Amino acid sequence: MIGRKLVTRLASDGGVGELLLHDVIESRAPRAAFPVRTLVGDLSAPGEAEKLVALRPQVIFHLAAIVSGEAEADFEKGYRVNLDGTRRLFEAIRKAGDGYKPRVVFTSSIAVFGAPFPEAIGDEFFSAPLTSYGTQKAIDELLLADYSRRGFFDGIGLRLPTICVRPGKPNRAASGFFSGIIREPLAGEETVLPVPKSVRHWFASPRAAIGFLLHAAQIDTAALGARRSLSMPGISATVGEQIEALRKVGGEKAVRLIREQPDATIMRIVEGWPRNFDARRAAGLGFRADASFEEIVRIHIEDELRT
Repeated sequence: MIGRKLVTRLASDGGVGELLLHDVIESRAPRAAFPVRTLVGDLSAPGEAEKLVALRPQVIFHLAAIVSGEAEADFEKGYRVNLDGTRRLFEAIRKAGDGYKPRVVFTSSIAVFGAPFPEAIGDEFFSAPLTSYGTQKAIDELLLADYSRRGFFDGIGLRLPTICVRPGKPNRAASGFFSGIIREPLAGEETVLPVPKSVRHWFASPRAAIGFLLHAAQIDTAALGARRSLSMPGISATVGEQIEALRKVGGEKAVRLIREQPDATIMRIVEGWPRNFDARRAAGLGFRADASFEEIVRIHIEDELRT
């Protein structure tokens, strides 16, 4: 979803010589004033990354991942895609040689942190993830920093907040209900809330996420030093505050479509997730987030329900 929106934005803004889209399924190429190529393949398969790197892209947005719930349910698949695929990409760039040194923008996650947490997590807080997904992303961050330190590429890692409201159908992410309790009611559909309303989490809209990625592609990475990964700014809100934002925008009718149905598995995963961040380092480097959760809801309506 983030990749699709990023591609649409790049096509709209222009300033790109050529765009190459790679996924496990055929990508939908946007209309653009520059060439757009699509390739189908599994990045974790031997030789696949080398095919892409042989084309010498100047900027690589590495978004491919298995989401949190699926990585927890399928241990081998999670490590194959989230870790092995990333390592294969990094190795292909390293072995390309001839002075090739692209900018690599890697989407990490706030799941690299694990409880117990301080009141607000700063970039100095240590990584002690409590899920397989978070562990895979934390290892990727270390690889990104080391390959950048060695000069193989110019990497920057973005620890994205939970992206909300995600458009489309629900996926297997454990965090999916955060979007579901907004998206489905606004579409007039019933949805399930599997956790208490007191649960607090860290959010950013898809629009903000695209802004993070584009900014990361152009930023002077010398300001990062050896610490190549950043926690992105966002909005800290409880599920109850999410619902109140929905009430302001969608009315009581929308709120009544939320049905509380506790799920112990999801609750166990969510309990180990961060709730609030001190993202002053990213903010100081020019990354900008949404102003409130109500704005996040309105962005969903503007970008998905009025198009």
